[in-house]
Amino acid sequence: MPTAEEPDITIVPGRELPTERIAVRADLEEVQQRPWWERAIFGLLGIFLFVTALGLMKEGAADLIPSLSGSVFTDNAWSTLGLGWLGACLVLSGSPVAASALTLLDGGAISRTQAFTMLTGSRLGASFVVLVVGVVYALRDKEQGQRRAPVSIGVLSLLMTTTIYVPGAIIGFLLLERGAFDGFDIGTSPGLTSATDTLFGWSVDLLTGLVPGWMLFPIGVVVLVVGFNCFDRMLPQLGAEDFERREVSWTTRKWPMFLAGCVVTLLTLSVSVSLTLLVPLVAKGHVRRSNTLPYIAGANITTLVDTLVAAVLLGNQDGVRVVVAVTSVVAVFTLAVLVTAYPLLRRLLLSIARRVLASNRRLAAFTAVLFVVPLVLIAL
Repeated sequence: MPTAEEPDITIVPGRELPTERIAVRADLEEVQQRPWWERAIFGLLGIFLFVTALGLMKEGAADLIPSLSGSVFTDNAWSTLGLGWLGACLVLSGSPVAASALTLLDGGAISRTQAFTMLTGSRLGASFVVLVVGVVYALRDKEQGQRRAPVSIGVLSLLMTTTIYVPGAIIGFLLLERGAFDGFDIGTSPGLTSATDTLFGWSVDLLTGLVPGWMLFPIGVVVLVVGFNCFDRMLPQLGAEDFERREVSWTTRKWPMFLAGCVVTLLTLSVSVSLTLLVPLVAKGHVRRSNTLPYIAGANITTLVDTLVAAVLLGNQDGVRVVVAVTSVVAVFTLAVLVTAYPLLRRLLLSIARRVLASNRRLAAFTAVLFVVPLVLIAL
């Protein structure tokens, strides 16, 4: 029976799934049976689009310098923090915004510390899509009492991400500003960059000659989103049935859930995808929402792997240092919190989530804050 600290909704075993939910499961199983050659095509197409997008954004960043330099969006680190946050909420993904921060840095439109805060902002807004998916999923459930469970995952994802990333970002920003990462060199490979330029550089040159320079950056963002979609189609789709085939006792334990969050996000290359997987699992009662916080914490550590690859492809060491600064500090801070203060943090975040979900008005106010705060930061 749920306690005050674990306000979970009990799912009645054996309850029949609605017809539309059965259809969704059938579609998912069809995707899982996609042949290897089809996934290989999506993988190659995804790489092509990913590298092309980086090239377009890199070229377009130079044309954006006159309009962005000194503007309200990039005049200081607070503004780029708000820009990254708001951008991730609007495009429902943090990865394109994180890659945008690197290309703007490489093009000289923003400084290294501004790229750091923009990258951090992209992480703060990345979980908004989980809230959106949770609301959509809940609206499909005819039982009013069941609707809060999927929505709660979005709320908890946003709360957990903010709790970890805000103090972690402060520490990382100070270390980066004082040169703590200046000696770090991941050894970006000129051969790798040259190979990708040789294979895919023609597409960038083609579009550069066809469209105005100021359009290259937004086109690159769109191409990047499409590229991530191709990667999603290439990778095996993990769903609730994957968990149903296993013993679920591990879902109640902190460290197995933490490792699961790390691994699933590493496989999908998207924190949005890995966290969204929790929505049906919690809604169907396979995982208690009070046990999802370690999973969310793990997902937030490995979510920047694709951004690190982007920094390596760009060949910009400052970009690599920015990504490493965010990832390393957040990883250390996350582990410290899970080891020393997890029970307290768990009670606190569940209590806040319970109050947010107490009424639709409070949930609307919570959602509004997600957009008002970054707008205020941009205006600073």
